[in-house]
Amino acid sequence: MSNIPENLLYTSDHEWVRTEGEEYVIGITDHAQNSLGDVTFVELPSIGESFDVQAVFGVVESVKAASDLFMPIAGEIIDINEGLNDSPESVNSDPYQSGWMIRIRPSSESDIKSLLSPNLYKQEIGD
Repeated sequence: MSNIPENLLYTSDHEWVRTEGEEYVIGITDHAQNSLGDVTFVELPSIGESFDVQAVFGVVESVKAASDLFMPIAGEIIDINEGLNDSPESVNSDPYQSGWMIRIRPSSESDIKSLLSPNLYKQEIGD
């Protein structure tokens, strides 16, 4: 069974979203990292870039495959996890804390309404 924290929201593309004040932190789920296998490289956007919902904002490469990362909420990148440059395996070992990917300032609060609750995400992945 995948680790699906109750304090996060999710997408059907296997990204998670954590609310921190007026900002959001985004990464990939335990289910996603498990499906990918050992993560060897993470390509993230630059601070200041803006993305629409469902736009590709980066790539995760693993021993098995490369997978696009899809923006769950439209917004501007205000921080990236530089630690993933040296330790991409953090995505495997701790996807919800040290393996986070980006922090954004949303352009609209309404996008959050389209995200999945933990229970809906569990149903989505058949967990």
